[in-house]
Amino acid sequence: MIGLVIIAAIAALAFAAINFYGMKRKDPGNEEMQTIAEAIQEGAGAFLRLEYSIIAKVVVLIAVILLVVVSWTGAVSFVIGALMSASAGWIGMNIATISNVRVSNEARTTRSIGKTLRVAFQGGSVMGLCVGGFALLGLVIVYLVFGVLMKQATPEHLVFHKNWLGISDIPFTMTVSSYALGCSIIAMFNRVGGGIYTKAADMGADLVGKTEAGIPEDDPRNPATIADNVGDNVGDVAGLGSDLLESYVGALVSATILAAYTYFANQHADILITTSLISKLIYLPLIIAAVGLISSMVGILFLLVKKVSKDPHKELNMATFVGAGLTIISSGVAVYLTLKGENVAAIGFNLGALSPWVCAVLGIVSGIVIGQLAEYYTSYDYKPTQKIAASSQEGAALTITQGMSVGMISVIAPVLILGICIIAANSVAGLYGVAMAAIGMLSFVTVTVSVDTYGPIADNAGGISEMAKLHPEVREITDELDAVGNTTAAIGKGFAIGSAALAALSLFASYLYAQAGESASNGIELILNMVNTLTLVGALVGAALPYLFSGILIEAVANAARKMVQEVRRQFKADPGIIQGTSKPDYKTCISISSAGALKEMKFPALLSVATPLVTGFLFGAEFVGGLLIGTTLSSIMLALYTANAGGAWDNGKKYIEHGHFGGKGSDAHKAAVVGDTVGDPLKDTVGPSLDILIKIMSIISLISVSIFSKYNLFSFLFK
Repeated sequence: MIGLVIIAAIAALAFAAINFYGMKRKDPGNEEMQTIAEAIQEGAGAFLRLEYSIIAKVVVLIAVILLVVVSWTGAVSFVIGALMSASAGWIGMNIATISNVRVSNEARTTRSIGKTLRVAFQGGSVMGLCVGGFALLGLVIVYLVFGVLMKQATPEHLVFHKNWLGISDIPFTMTVSSYALGCSIIAMFNRVGGGIYTKAADMGADLVGKTEAGIPEDDPRNPATIADNVGDNVGDVAGLGSDLLESYVGALVSATILAAYTYFANQHADILITTSLISKLIYLPLIIAAVGLISSMVGILFLLVKKVSKDPHKELNMATFVGAGLTIISSGVAVYLTLKGENVAAIGFNLGALSPWVCAVLGIVSGIVIGQLAEYYTSYDYKPTQKIAASSQEGAALTITQGMSVGMISVIAPVLILGICIIAANSVAGLYGVAMAAIGMLSFVTVTVSVDTYGPIADNAGGISEMAKLHPEVREITDELDAVGNTTAAIGKGFAIGSAALAALSLFASYLYAQAGESASNGIELILNMVNTLTLVGALVGAALPYLFSGILIEAVANAARKMVQEVRRQFKADPGIIQGTSKPDYKTCISISSAGALKEMKFPALLSVATPLVTGFLFGAEFVGGLLIGTTLSSIMLALYTANAGGAWDNGKKYIEHGHFGGKGSDAHKAAVVGDTVGDPLKDTVGPSLDILIKIMSIISLISVSIFSKYNLFSFLFK
């Protein structure tokens, strides 16, 4: 079974390499197109190199702290996680900047939306395959080296050990937690830094170019247009890949950690958990991830080799459903073969050996339903987005008001689906079942990331088409692909948010076990006393934290966008020939503004997510942090759903008008819709995606450090 995991990870990365070099061999188009593409590639590469140089220092600092406070295995595992996540982001960004011009050229030479879709999806598949491949490769390395060779994952070693500081923990849970933390740190910086970069450039380009100067989107006369296209790659590709890799890993390790704590907590109780069963429960998440990865590869291959129709939405959904369907079948077989003959009823698996599989299917179905709900609220094929477009006839104020309404209304249905999933999974297999539901939701993440990444590649292709002054029909093809990409991105964000909620619940259960420490060996009830003053205040602070976090991010985008607006206005005023088309704008200054703004503004939000549970833990103790995690999780889920759906609906409402409704491009309704889209930009591409990382990074940090601050905190020292 572990051999299957290794084969799946290597096969995914090999498939990614084949698609990467296959894309490089495609025709990049004429000289003008290549010049524009090279500028985008150069800008994206320069930003990511600068960002990674900052991240490297943070990674080294955290690794040293883990080495001193936790263990050397945790430090090494953390670095492995960071390397895997950073590698996926770097390769994904590179393939996006290679693919964009080739997608544009495919549309130019074939005038076929189906063939252009295939090229864009081939580029996106590299990111998807790298996410699945690197996440699983890193995790299996950690499992084999520390779990098997060093025997941390063997049942007799799933007990609390004290390190040189006298701090107790279960070594294997700290090792895999540290791996997840490494992935989370990279995801936070990539999402926050990339999100600030892309939205600062996008807002600057839209507010001056489209709203004030009245020139089309991605017009080469707009000084911010290259920075805007660079932002699509650093935010919506590198950031997206690291984000979903982190979500994927968080879901996988949550089940592994919970299995280890459950075994320890019940080994002296009346519940009979055999060593064979616990070993299988620890590596079962890897097995499901492996068969999901293989199934996703089939789904990707299905779209790349079949005759593609003129309906990109249908084709992308088909690839996703093939991956999901095969994952359901193959994971069922894998779970049965792994657990058959084991006494699973003793640990509350109410449907026998297939209980974890049933929970995974619940997660898959819930993810698909949440995705469909996101599509309903964000696609211009449905009434909510069409209402936003219609409101634009009355001005920008009503556009914003209607979009806020749609976003808020869109929250309740996904939350109900999540609630039903949690209750059902817990009834079937307890909290381990909830963790398996999170794994199920992301088990075919490789194909969903491929679909997501195709969107920004198509968007970039449209920008190159406009800047290179290709035939209008080429831009129509890329715009249609881009509009579908907005919807698929909203669906992907729904998966990420939903899985974050499920994974956070199982990580929180592990937090309670870790808080109890060695006293949990006779079994404990996982109860958090919400009437406890510290817990209640922690929940209040936790509920407010995502608003502080989101506000800081929006302000960061606004600060960077303001400088971009001023620069674009300055260039238009200083050289009237830019608007007339007789002079070339200064693209590099705008790229520098976005880069400097993102690198400066990304540090505090990332620090806030890491420092908050640590600072509050050492001040007020474990009960306060328990409440903090509950409040942050609940508040973040609501905000993330609202921002993702409202932002996506505003964007597609604008595109609905651009397709000829309510006056079309250049009309007053279109100008109002552009304002709405601009308001939604930092919500859907900076705030929303960062909130699900906030949930998991706080959960992981708390889990790693609870054994320390439950023993050493200022409140206990002063009052107990």
